[in-house]
Amino acid sequence: MAPRAVWKGTLKIAEVVCPVAMYTAASTSRRISLHLVNRKTGHRLRRIYADSKTDKPVDKDDQVKGYETSEGKYVILEPEEIAAAVPESDKTLKVDSFIACSRIELSYFDKPYYLLPSDDVGEETFILIREALRKRKAAAIAHAVLFRRVRPVLIRAHRKGLIATTLNFDYEVRSAKEAFEGIHKRKIDAEMLELAQHILKTKAGDFSPEDFDDRYEEALAELVKAKIEGRKVVPLRRPKPTKSNDLMEALRKSAGASKSSAKKTAKKSTRKANSKAKSAGDDTRRKAS
Repeated sequence: MAPRAVWKGTLKIAEVVCPVAMYTAASTSRRISLHLVNRKTGHRLRRIYADSKTDKPVDKDDQVKGYETSEGKYVILEPEEIAAAVPESDKTLKVDSFIACSRIELSYFDKPYYLLPSDDVGEETFILIREALRKRKAAAIAHAVLFRRVRPVLIRAHRKGLIATTLNFDYEVRSAKEAFEGIHKRKIDAEMLELAQHILKTKAGDFSPEDFDDRYEEALAELVKAKIEGRKVVPLRRPKPTKSNDLMEALRKSAGASKSSAKKTAKKSTRKANSKAKSAGDDTRRKAS
């Protein structure tokens, strides 16, 4: 079943208008879902909102949002008041400016969405925008009302389409300077740095998300399976952090292991290439005969 668009509207750059549809690029639907259960009865629990003073359950009709003005004192905001305060959506992703992709600050990224043309009429315009962004290695900064909030959005060329990433506001992102101010300045030994660079070089690879292991999901699945089968699961030991006086030895061992791994990979690739060549040669001889 094809995914449903979470938003439909137009992408507007100056006087160029393109109808687009937005789809979620990331989903948690395939994760293992756990529920809260009553240990004694095995029944699933349901959430009940109760008054913090009386402990009595509150009916849904009496549940409203409020802003705390002082301890225990709230200004009540009715649903219609909140709705009236939210800017009306004109269903437009209006581009404000363009920036070089190399100048994007990743810490502001929120959620990715795929942006596609919503009809055949706008496809040529869509492709024109995509290729212009790709050629310029640029991204568009746009604003739109998404999910009842005005959101800044970063739009980039991505394969055959566009990817729109909602951005956090400046007040939502912690200062990197403040976050890292506790890290002390240290002079790194030249040999240590050389070994570290060697390890990085020998472990160089491609960006292959299909090879990423979700160890938490795998461990959780194994735990669930073991509980169903009545088996006991032995918890894994966490690796101990490398101490300063052991760092050089750890780097040397890692560099040695990297060399060995690189040689094995090279031998494996050579065997595969020789096998393919031999197979191709056999096929040629069979055809000739």
